[in-house]
Amino acid sequence: MAAAIGEPPIAQSVTTGETEMGRQCVRNVLWIMCDQLRWDYLSCYGHPRLHTPNIDRLAGRGVRFTNAFVQGPVCGPSRMSYYTGRYVTSHGAVWNFVPMPIGEMTLGDFLRPHGVRVAVAGKTHVEADRAGIGRLGIDPQSAQGVLAGEGGFEPFDRDDGIWPPGFADEAHQYTAYLRQRGYDGANPWHDHANSALGENGEILSGWNLRHARLPARVREEDSETPYMTRRAIDFIEQNADRPWTLHLSYIKPHWPYVAPAPYHDLYGPEDVLPAKQDAREIEHAHPVLQGFRNCEVSRNFSQAAVRATVIPTYMGLIRQIDDQLGVLFDYLERSGRFDDTMIIFSSDHGDYLGDHYLGEKELFHDSVAKVPLIIYDPRQDAVRGRVESRLVEAIDLVPTILDAYGVPVPDHIVEGRSLSPLLRGEAPSDWRDAVFSENDFAFRDFVREPVGRPAHGCHMTMVRDHDWKFVHFEGLPPQLFDLRNDPDEFVDLGTDPAYAAVRERFQARLFDWLRNRRIHPTVSHAAMAGWTRKEDAAGIHIGRW
Repeated sequence: MAAAIGEPPIAQSVTTGETEMGRQCVRNVLWIMCDQLRWDYLSCYGHPRLHTPNIDRLAGRGVRFTNAFVQGPVCGPSRMSYYTGRYVTSHGAVWNFVPMPIGEMTLGDFLRPHGVRVAVAGKTHVEADRAGIGRLGIDPQSAQGVLAGEGGFEPFDRDDGIWPPGFADEAHQYTAYLRQRGYDGANPWHDHANSALGENGEILSGWNLRHARLPARVREEDSETPYMTRRAIDFIEQNADRPWTLHLSYIKPHWPYVAPAPYHDLYGPEDVLPAKQDAREIEHAHPVLQGFRNCEVSRNFSQAAVRATVIPTYMGLIRQIDDQLGVLFDYLERSGRFDDTMIIFSSDHGDYLGDHYLGEKELFHDSVAKVPLIIYDPRQDAVRGRVESRLVEAIDLVPTILDAYGVPVPDHIVEGRSLSPLLRGEAPSDWRDAVFSENDFAFRDFVREPVGRPAHGCHMTMVRDHDWKFVHFEGLPPQLFDLRNDPDEFVDLGTDPAYAAVRERFQARLFDWLRNRRIHPTVSHAAMAGWTRKEDAAGIHIGRW
């Protein structure tokens, strides 16, 4: 078996399958994440044309959450919140390629001391805090340095999946695999896995949306999704004798929107659902939304011909993931791992696909900020196939996983809440009444410059409950949507005088959230509560006469 990086002694509490309180624990966790997968593009979430029987099968064995939201509608910030259990401005990775400070604790940091091997097969989007690593004198190539640079995940086979033309890196495992399989060129990832072949033998790049309906040049079994599924099975087989957490993180259906045959033409324009668009969205449009609508990807996805070309391929990529999950679930059944492994299925954010005249992500409509979340817990037979509508957040997964292992949740650090009561079918009376998400458009000059905002004044924050969605913009008008009467979020009430009281209520809710963040991650709540007694016992008697 391959050695794990920074491997500690195996903790007795995990290997025996019980906590100190005697409650049964899971042995393993398989955390599956898809990149840019919309919540409503699965048949178990109601898509009428895209059938995903294997994901549906997992939902039938677990709990399906219908109101799960990410803390950042962009890959990097969202994933760092997933991995730390903390809100975006708490961990500091406010956009893609922004490093988390080296002091931030992640799932791997919490679990590894308890003997759990924590690894990734696929994408994380973690950006190493190289300045922090260097300042502390840590060798980046050492076991400690690798884990610090990988966000606490052992890189069993990390592949963030975006390798533009000209990329050449022999250390990239998927690229090396493609070369071994006979795929030539300077960049097999681009030239074969994510491009098509023209009539005259030319490479038609997957970066161009017009080529989405053509089959990728790669054989289906050599494309990214089956490759990473096999790597996940490799990892599980290598760890038959110890507990593990594997983050199986598929790069698809994220762009480039290219699928191998036969998935490139399983669906056609007739399978494309109408875009959620309304002329009222254009009238008096919020300046930030208008900035995003003016960019190339939004202009293109606002065209019916582009949607009819791209969305069938997006659906095909999802169907390929579902088929591969069928392969993986069958393996888990044969190997007995379904009996001792918690399985989590999630997404880092959605994809506008033309909804609201937008492409990509970055804003807070439910098309993007709401995600699928399914959790199968082998210990909970009584709640199979349950649907849970309470508001949950991406940051809830870290405490849920720690709870499943019987590891105490450091609630002075982690801002999420364990979903264990909901997985047991309980109905906590004090469950949260709102969810929060953040992003920063400072990185988008085509938005920031027209609205005249400085780089440090472009933060936006969403507060959403079951009835309303409120978005605060620094220095700009807010947005407000009445979700009961306008579930598709067409009518922005952010400046309507009739709703001033609602906006004031949500401003107060936002202020309350800001005041109750975990701002002291280096000292526990128990230590804070006992500080004065500790001083007194140590002989420190301040002000004694």
